[in-house]
Amino acid sequence: MKLLFLFVQFFKIGLFSIGGGYATLPFLYEMADKYDWLSAEKIGDMLAVAQSLPGAIGVSLSAYTGFQYAGIPGGLISALGLISPSIIIIIIVARILNAFKENKVVDSLFSGFRPAGAGLLSAAALGALAISLYNPTAEAWTAMFRWRECILFAVIFLLIKLLKKHPIVYIAAAGVIGIVLGL
Repeated sequence: MKLLFLFVQFFKIGLFSIGGGYATLPFLYEMADKYDWLSAEKIGDMLAVAQSLPGAIGVSLSAYTGFQYAGIPGGLISALGLISPSIIIIIIVARILNAFKENKVVDSLFSGFRPAGAGLLSAAALGALAISLYNPTAEAWTAMFRWRECILFAVIFLLIKLLKKHPIVYIAAAGVIGIVLGL
């Protein structure tokens, strides 16, 4: 029953996570609000792990979530649930799109998808920033922000913009810094 639950949940997420893996985050936060086995803090940890793994972030997040709930079978079923709608939709759309290549309705549909995807990605990015840099349980206002993490974020952001090295360089450096500073 757990596996069917995971498949259905991630199938629904896969249907509506337009914009890629980060677009799954709002759905995961909603799951965290409903179920005690998942929390916003755990999603932040999962996001950090998923970003350091090769492959699609959404698939990694779904597999990790499923693994947390039901072990290896849960991880596999969750990933399958997430990608199934995309496979089905791509097959259907590819067949239909050939018949409507020049259709204005189809062009308008895709023009509407772009801002929706951007909104989902932006919401996910803000959620990831909040989990990583903000401490809502802090008792003093000075502890509301995780200052070391804020500084690390700013440094990594600037290095990415200035040096344009491969992302693995920044992930590895951040991991080492996290260990050294005890983040």
